[in-house]
Amino acid sequence: MTAVLDLHPTPGHPATAVAIVHEALDGIEVEALAPDQYAATIAELARARSRLHALELKLVAAAERARVAAEAGCASTGAWLSRQTRSGGAAAARAVKLATDLDDRLPVTAEALSDGAVSPEHASVIAHATSRLPAGLTGDQVATVEASLVAKARRVDPVQLRRLARRALAAVEEDTSAVDAHEDAQLRDEEAVALARTRLTLHDNGDGTTSGHFTVPTLAASILRKALDAMTAPRRGRLGATRAQAGDARVDRDWAHERGLAFTDLLEHLPTDRLHGKVAATLVVTLDLDTLRGQLKAAGLDTGDLVSAAEARRLACQAGLVPAVLRGQSQPLDLGRSSRLFTEAQRVAGATRHTSCSADGCEVPYAWCELHHRRPWSRGGRTDQADMVPLCGFHHRRIHDPGHLHQRLPDGSVRFSRRT
Repeated sequence: MTAVLDLHPTPGHPATAVAIVHEALDGIEVEALAPDQYAATIAELARARSRLHALELKLVAAAERARVAAEAGCASTGAWLSRQTRSGGAAAARAVKLATDLDDRLPVTAEALSDGAVSPEHASVIAHATSRLPAGLTGDQVATVEASLVAKARRVDPVQLRRLARRALAAVEEDTSAVDAHEDAQLRDEEAVALARTRLTLHDNGDGTTSGHFTVPTLAASILRKALDAMTAPRRGRLGATRAQAGDARVDRDWAHERGLAFTDLLEHLPTDRLHGKVAATLVVTLDLDTLRGQLKAAGLDTGDLVSAAEARRLACQAGLVPAVLRGQSQPLDLGRSSRLFTEAQRVAGATRHTSCSADGCEVPYAWCELHHRRPWSRGGRTDQADMVPLCGFHHRRIHDPGHLHQRLPDGSVRFSRRT
């Protein structure tokens, strides 16, 4: 049996329970389980882990009350806990904070964690949400909110609970506008903290590569994720190709590598002349008219995240919600022979007609396409919407390649074939 404590434990003593757990774990044979028992066993292990974590937090709270850190020569209970668990200072400090919250003001959450009904992550969300409640609530009202959150925690994961917890006030507040305002205040605070924590570091590895690490607000990460997801969608195959070759089924795709390639492509195509005052990628922001006019009501992103009303209005300005108007002036979309290059206004208007490269089967997003004249401008072509053909870099090069032929299909797409 694994040695645990040099004590003489008795029934009901924490050391007894820990010793029994260790002894039982020493004799575990996973192979004895049938595959149809895996799910139930994992669920029970998760419950047991939560119960053990609850016991640990109770001991941490007791250590905080007894000031054992000072006796041990440590600056804080967090430092003392880090020494015992080798968990690191930040993690230990968070554990002490949660332990004291459960011990001081969250009895329902503490009981649910001790029963294994919720996880430590759930408990952390509840502790944070209840600490953000309006100061005017009574003790009974706070208890009602806590009980409501614990009930939700029994049904959803911590990420979902965090979203629901922003509207925890609804458990005791019938005025929807007050709940909206409370949620919006939390989002604004989160956004301010996120900006304060934003960092980017780059390190030249000296071998032709550069490594980096960044922390950015969730909104910015959502924009980046959407752009990378669009560029690495399974149906698109390799970057720069129309689709994967027949028989080249890439079952085990190296997603980290492919996202790296997509990120490289993203950086190389940044519109450096338009970096200020534009949204880098299309992100759908759902908000009602009242929010747009100034009401304190959160807006939803199509990534499932929320932004404050103020942030939503900022996005609305940058995204240009007034259709077909740029810089406050209507722009001519048909320039005939007066201009060789398509304008920004024409590119924006083209987004209402095209979603991707015009090459047959190519799914490179329209935003990354170059605008080609269906009839070359040098041969009398016009710089008009009807003559605009968006092509990705790969197919734009191909359409000018004398080794290939192309034909326009009835749906407006372009099909290529090798010249024989």
